[in-house]
Formats: sequence, C-alpha cells, structure tokens
Amino acid sequence: MFHYLHLRSRFLQTLILALIGLTFYAYYRTTVNDVRQYSLLRNISLPVYQEGLHVHTNLSVDTRLTAAASRNSNSDNVSLSPYIAHNASNNSAILITTLSTSSSAQSSASSSASTSINSKQSANEKLQVAKIQVVNATRSAPIAIRNDSARAIYEVGHTVPIPERCPNLGKEIELVVIVMSAPTHLEARTAIRQTWGHFGQRRDVSVLFMLGTTLDPKVEAILRKEQNMYNDVIRGRFLDSYSNLTLKTISTLEWVNTYCSKVKYLLKTDDDMFINVPRLLAFVNKHAKDRNVIFGRLARKWKPIRNRKSKYYVSQAQFQQSVFPDFTTGPAYLLSSDTVRRLYDAALDQTYLKLEDVFTTGIVAHKLGIRRSHANEFLNKRIQYTPCNIQRGISIHMVKYSEQFDLWKKLLDGKSKCK
Repeated sequence: MFHYLHLRSRFLQTLILALIGLTFYAYYRTTVNDVRQYSLLRNISLPVYQEGLHVHTNLSVDTRLTAAASRNSNSDNVSLSPYIAHNASNNSAILITTLSTSSSAQSSASSSASTSINSKQSANEKLQVAKIQVVNATRSAPIAIRNDSARAIYEVGHTVPIPERCPNLGKEIELVVIVMSAPTHLEARTAIRQTWGHFGQRRDVSVLFMLGTTLDPKVEAILRKEQNMYNDVIRGRFLDSYSNLTLKTISTLEWVNTYCSKVKYLLKTDDDMFINVPRLLAFVNKHAKDRNVIFGRLARKWKPIRNRKSKYYVSQAQFQQSVFPDFTTGPAYLLSSDTVRRLYDAALDQTYLKLEDVFTTGIVAHKLGIRRSHANEFLNKRIQYTPCNIQRGISIHMVKYSEQFDLWKKLLDGKSKCK
C-alpha cells in the first residue's frame, strides 16, 4: 500500500515537472519569435549619407516638407532644404522625413524588412554616416548627387503660386514688388498692406509676399486664413529659415520667370522695409530702357568672414577668393526683368551660399556679367524719420510694423517742401 502511494507520488511529480518544462519551452519559442519579428521591423534598410553627398528621393511633396533646421548655429551650414540639413561637424547631409503609409504599404515594407545596414561596415565608417530610418515601399531608391550646388537642395515649384496676381505674364505691369517675409510676421505684412503696399491696387504695380513652409500647424492655419483674405502670399517649397534665404530668393526668381516674365522690373525687398513707391516708379520710368542691370546700394570689396563662430561665416569650400564680387545689399534691390531667367538658371548650378545678396547679386551676377549699379535712393538703413528724408529715399531699413504708419503719413504729407 505504502509502496503504491510512493510510486504514484513520483509519477505525479514527474508529470508536473514535464508540464512545467513544456510551459517554459512554449513561452521561450513564442518570446524569441516575437523578438525576432520586432527586430526585423526595426532593421529595415536605411539610406546612407556620407560627407559631401547630397541625396534626392522620389518622396511626395508632403513628405519632403517635413524638415530640420541647423543642428548648430555656429556650423558650416551650406544648405538647409525642407528635407536636408547639414551636420555642423562633418558637413554630412541628413535626410529627415516622416511617411504616412497605408496598411498595404506597411505589409509590403514588412515583407522587405529583412534587408539591413551592412554589418561589416567598419566602426570608423559608421561614425561618419548619418542614418535616419526611411520606410518607402512604393517609391524608387534614392539617387545620389555629388555636388554642393543649389540645384542639389532646391525644390522647383510653389505650393501656392497665385499666377492671377500677374495677369498676361505681367505684360501691362511696370513693377512687381516681392517682399521676403517670415510665416510668423503677420503684423508686418498687415502694416505693409495698409501703407505703402496700397500701391499694389494699381494695375501697373503688383505687391506680393514670399514665404516658405513652417512645421508649426497653428501658424499654417493662420496663413491659410490670411491667404483666403488677401490672396497675395506666394509659398515656396523650402523650410522658412535664415539659412534658407537664398532658397527664398531663388524661389522668387523662379516665380517671376514662370508667371510674370514680361514685367519691366522686379523689386526684391524685406518686410522690415519702408518703400517709397512713387519715387521707385519714377526711378523705373527713368531707367525703362536699361537692361542687364541690378540697381541698389552697392557693397564693394567685402571680404568673406572665416570665423566659424560668426553668423556670416563662409568656408573656403564655399568661396575661395579673398574678396567678394561687388553686390547690392539685400534689404532692397531692383532687377531689370531680362536678368531674372539668367540669374535663376545660373544660381541653381552655383555653390550654395546662405548670404543671399552676396550669392545672387554678387557671385552669380558677376559670373553672368550683369551690371550692378549704385543708386543713392536705395538707403537700405535706418534713418531719421523726417518727412524730407522719407520723401527723398526709395528704401528705408529696420522699420518696425508700428512705424510703417508714421512713415506713410509723412510720405503723403503735402506740407513739407523738400529740395
């Protein structure tokens, strides 16, 4: 009897141990399988971006409009497009993007998930490579472009082109004024519309604003309302930032070339400027027959700043010479329309420089043999706000939006007798 109970007890013990073993084995197989699947999804093949290599991808517009600004304000940033930013330490290009994929695309991506970064890559190479995960199952592979030209980072076209603001390609328009503005500068644009921008109501003048894109959905919502109300804002395909001012100018040249090519003159200016439009129109009329020229405040024999800590730092790779070509300063300059197409085409093939006035009216214009002409009326600086000072000049810089109304009043003051 006792012997039987003992045997039964050992049988139960063995059975229990076997069940416990089976349970652990099943748990182990399930866990390993899950971990393996999770790891495969994370190791989808990544595009590799090495120093000096720019990469274009066939991504959608919405994808490419997701962006990153410079990682370091003291870096050698040469180009910042909506989807390419340069690493401050090694000038490598980093593609930063987000993709919204359908369930079918996700399943397709899962099936190709077994491809991963080459594990044999040396540790030194891995340190020099910036890797950002990109899932793009429905698009073709990236195409590498080994150059530092503006074309490598510039995206052609405009998300909001408003071609109707230049009817008949500008055949009847004497002057188009395009104001470089930032997405958050709504008050500055409103002040311009209510003061000197009022001349945009004339049939021979068009006053418009040029903006890039922003990653802030609240700002974008405000911009949509502004556009519905005024319909005077052009939107380019670039991230709106200081380092992208040259992209903004190239986008302006593209817009005029595409939609307003028959206009006589283009004034490129900023939203902190007061423009004496009557004086400007008189200047345009005086120089109606001039060609191949850029008018403005001429800067002569300026030297590149080689201090890496400077906001205006220019590396030897970007510009080798010790002195810049003469250029017209950026706050306001006037281009004869025949220069627009040539500047646009040549700018795309030029080494990118974020100093837009040096780049456009200096380096590119010099290369094309376009004349840069100094005009005293282009003040491009802050002055004493007397009625005569305002009436004599064409462009006044560093004007706060609240000051636009005071200057507008003094411009229209018929009591002042100025020589």
